[in-house]
Amino acid sequence: MLAHLPALQVVIPLISAPACVLVTRANWAWLLATAVSIISFVIALLLVHEVSEHGVLSYHLGGWRPPLGIEYRIDHLSAYLLTIVAATASITMIAARESIKQEIPPEKASLFFSAYLLCLTGLLGIIASGDAFNIFVFLEISSLSSYVLIAMGRDRRALTAAYQYLIMGTIGATFILIGVGLLYMLTGTLNIQDLQQRIPAIVDSRTLHAAFAFLTAGISLKIALFPLHLWLPNAYAHAPSMITVFLSATATKVSVYVLLRFFFDLFPQEISLQQFHLGKILLPLSIIAILTASFVAIFQENIKRMLAYSSVAQIGYMTLAIGLGSADGTIAGMVYLFNHAIIKGGLFLAMACVLLRIGSVQLEDFAGLGRRMPWTMAAVVLLGLGLIGIPFTAGFVSKWYVLSAAIEQGHWLAAIVVVGGSLLTVLYIWKIIEHAYFKTPVSATRQSQVILEAPRQMLLPLWLLVAGSFYFGLDTSFSLGFASTAVQALFH
Repeated sequence: MLAHLPALQVVIPLISAPACVLVTRANWAWLLATAVSIISFVIALLLVHEVSEHGVLSYHLGGWRPPLGIEYRIDHLSAYLLTIVAATASITMIAARESIKQEIPPEKASLFFSAYLLCLTGLLGIIASGDAFNIFVFLEISSLSSYVLIAMGRDRRALTAAYQYLIMGTIGATFILIGVGLLYMLTGTLNIQDLQQRIPAIVDSRTLHAAFAFLTAGISLKIALFPLHLWLPNAYAHAPSMITVFLSATATKVSVYVLLRFFFDLFPQEISLQQFHLGKILLPLSIIAILTASFVAIFQENIKRMLAYSSVAQIGYMTLAIGLGSADGTIAGMVYLFNHAIIKGGLFLAMACVLLRIGSVQLEDFAGLGRRMPWTMAAVVLLGLGLIGIPFTAGFVSKWYVLSAAIEQGHWLAAIVVVGGSLLTVLYIWKIIEHAYFKTPVSATRQSQVILEAPRQMLLPLWLLVAGSFYFGLDTSFSLGFASTAVQALFH
């Protein structure tokens, strides 16, 4: 059974997705989706152990050896991302029951959970695949199901957000497909390891340059790198709350994984960085993203939208670290990716708790919530400290390594931007704290309204993420240790 773990990681959620459609009761569909998510997490942990003990795992589908056959390839980088995605999926589904009951009509619940499992399948498949074309296929599976999930939001604007995401996502996917097609035309192979061996011999080809350009544009759009981020704020703001939790902690992180896999593995990193100057593309766009998105977040009145713009800025930190072009910078980006999934997933989960109880995430409606929902708002404060980068939190570890990598490379502008972005984060996190603890509701209706604390089924996963933010701020043996091993392999 251990030998088939790479395939089971993808197959189990894939075959469970149509099974959810056949389930007539919403609670049963939720139980199935939750069980599959937990099983995926267990498999991811087993893969982490196998990779740590035995090195890279290569699984040949259909008995055909690569590069002729399709390969699932699990290395340290893959195992790292599989753990993030599967853990987020498990936490999201455990907490999702009450929120889904409120936001999704009962007759559509089975379709909702089916689309969720397809999205999970796509994300896990992207990470497990060792074939460039299959990465595109799984990317489309996750994207198409994401469009459906976002469109199921209770706000009519969710349809517009899903349509905007669909248009921009399709453009990005088309660019990636063209890039992969050009690589196949040049080399006659789609296996990533085989491509890595063949590309250095054709590095002067204009077609290869075109393929790199198409891949860069397509992946940047999927990552939501400034200025290709316009789909993200509306998608996160208007999607069902638990889908915002799931996508914010996984979708863009998996896209960062695709960037690393293509530009540091498929293209040897010396070609991407030295000959195609990837760093000169990522660094300026990342700096603009951090400053612009953080500044825009300060003026948002919808908290989910505020945190969405914050995510654009945080993506900027990751790509800035990668764009520094050093192993330490890439390690910093991977650590940032891991810790941000915990912190931002927790903040959006807290917003789901608030929306469940007061039916709004507008800033003005947060007045007095510190006293009415003390556990939820305390979690917001602690996770906000992590987002800012206060010592002893995972966010501090992330920003410290990015800052250290920038100084080591002599890139003082990037170092200043890292510090400046953190100061801007203080401003919009303080707005939430100020309203929750230092203001009273303006309307008499809000003042007299009885507001209950979020249910324990949502609070327990929320506080698990809060604990994770502090634990990984003190113990970096997995986040830093595993990332270091993964990046060393990428940099040969």
